[in-house]
Amino acid sequence: MNRYRLLEKRLDAFVAARQEGLLRGGSVGLEREALRVAPDGSLSHRPHPRALGSALTHPWITTDFSEALIELITPPLPDVGAAIDFLCDLETYVYEVLEDEFLWATSMPCILRGEADIPIAWYGTSNPGLMKHIYRVGLGNRYGRAMQLIAGVHFNYSCNEGLWAVYQVLEHDARPLREFIDHGYFAMLRNLLRLGWMVPYLFGCSPAVCKTFVGDQPTDMAWFDETTYYYPYATSLRMGDIGYQNNKAYESGFKARYDNLDLYIASLQWATETPDPRYEQIGVRVDGRYRQLNPNILQIENEYYSTVRPKQPLRGDEKPVIALRERGVQYVELRSLDVDAFSPAGANGPELRFLEAFMLFCLLHESPRLPMKEAREVDRNEFRVAHRGREPGLRLERNGREVPLREWGLEVLDAMTGICEILDGDQAPGPYTQALERQRETFLEPERTPSARMLREMRARGEGFHAYARHRSEILRRFFRRRRLHPAQREIFDEVARASRRRQAELEAGDSLPFDAYLARYFAQT
Repeated sequence: MNRYRLLEKRLDAFVAARQEGLLRGGSVGLEREALRVAPDGSLSHRPHPRALGSALTHPWITTDFSEALIELITPPLPDVGAAIDFLCDLETYVYEVLEDEFLWATSMPCILRGEADIPIAWYGTSNPGLMKHIYRVGLGNRYGRAMQLIAGVHFNYSCNEGLWAVYQVLEHDARPLREFIDHGYFAMLRNLLRLGWMVPYLFGCSPAVCKTFVGDQPTDMAWFDETTYYYPYATSLRMGDIGYQNNKAYESGFKARYDNLDLYIASLQWATETPDPRYEQIGVRVDGRYRQLNPNILQIENEYYSTVRPKQPLRGDEKPVIALRERGVQYVELRSLDVDAFSPAGANGPELRFLEAFMLFCLLHESPRLPMKEAREVDRNEFRVAHRGREPGLRLERNGREVPLREWGLEVLDAMTGICEILDGDQAPGPYTQALERQRETFLEPERTPSARMLREMRARGEGFHAYARHRSEILRRFFRRRRLHPAQREIFDEVARASRRRQAELEAGDSLPFDAYLARYFAQT
C-alpha cells in the first residue's frame, strides 16, 4: 500500500508543468521565548528593560506571560538563514542592554521560589495594555504561573504566494482562490497535527526539570539527582503533562475543529462565549480587581494551547477569528519546538529547513478530515513521545492500529525526499536533503536526539538540570557578548524602540473609554 501516491502525483504535476520552483520562495519567521535570569540563577524581578522599548507596541521585542519572559520575534523573511540571523541580531541587542542578567538557554525554567514570586507581565495603563495584563492574570489563576514560564520557539511559515493559483489549476479546483488557499492551509494543519509527534522526537530538548518547578506536587518522574526530576526516555517535558497540552480540553467538552476554517472559527467562538463552572468559581472582578477577562472556557482565542495555529495578522484590536474570517489564513504557526539549548538562536538551520520541507509535505500529502477519535490518537501520541520518545520499540497509534515509531518516522522521511530535492534546486545534495538525512540518522540512532545529548552531558558533568542549564546559558551569553551588531542595524533597533515607547504613550494619552467599556466593545465583535 502506497500511502503517499497523491503526494507523488501532485509533485509530478508541478514538475510536468515546470512550476516546481513555486514550492520554493516561501516566507519564514521565528518567535523565541527566553527567561531573564538574575546572577544567582533565579528568576529576574526587574522590569522589562526600558531601553528595549515598549513590550506592548514593539514589533520584535516583547514579553510573554511574565515580565521576565522576553519574546523575540522576526518579521517574515525569505529563508531560514535570514530568520536565524535576524533573531541573533535581536538577542545581541538585548545583551547590549542587560547588565548582570542573562537569558536562560532552555525551555524549562530556572530556580523558582513559588507561584507568588513570578511577576506577571505589565504593559502600562492603556486599555490594550491592561487587557494583555489581565489576560495573563487569568492564565495564572486558571493554570498556575509556573507552567506559563516554559519557553519555546514558534516557526511561522507561508507558502510562495504564486504557488496557490498554479496549485489550484493543477488540482482542477473551481472554488474562489481565497477559499482554496484556506483549504490548503487547513490540509497542512491537519497533517501537522497527525505527524506532530515527530517534532518532540527529533527536536525535543527538555527531558529533565528543576525540582523547584514541580514544588510539592506529586509526580511519577524519576530522580536524576537531589535537584532534578526526569523521565529516562523523555524528549520534551514541555509537551508532556507538566507543560503545554490540551488533555484538559476534554473536561470542558471543547476541542478546536480543524476540518475547515469555518468550523475552526465556530469552535473557538463557542469556547470564548461559553462559561466554564471551574472558572466561574474564580470570579471575574472581585473587590475591584480583575482576576480574569471572563469566566469562559477560553478568555480569548490565544488561550487554546494547540501545537499549530492558522494565522492572519491583526488590525488594531481585531479578534483573531475576525481576522481569519475576513481575510483568511496568511501563514501557519508551528508551536511545538523546544528551545535548542545548543544553538544561539534557540533553533538551528538543519532543524528549520527540515521543518520547512515538512510543512510542504503536510500541504501536499493526503489530508482527510480529523474526527474526534483520531484527534485523541494525536494527543496520546504526542504525550507518549514527550515522555517516552526514545524508548526502544516504542509504538504509536495510527488509525486504530499500533505502528513502531521508527518505522512510521522513516516512512515519512522517505516520502519527503522529492520535496527536499526540489527545495535544493540545482544543489545536489543541498541543505534540505542534508537536513533530511540528518533526521533519518536520528530515527535510526535515538542517542542523536537533543534530549539524549542533554542527559548524556548532564551525567558526564555530574550536574543536575539547573546547573547544566546555567552552564549552557553562560556559553550563549559569552557568544552574544562577543558578537557585534552592524551600526546601521543597531540604529534601526534603537529607532524602533523609541517609536514603540512613543506609541505606548500615545495610547495611554488617547484612551477615551473606561476599561470596562473597552472590554465590552472588544468582545462584542462578531
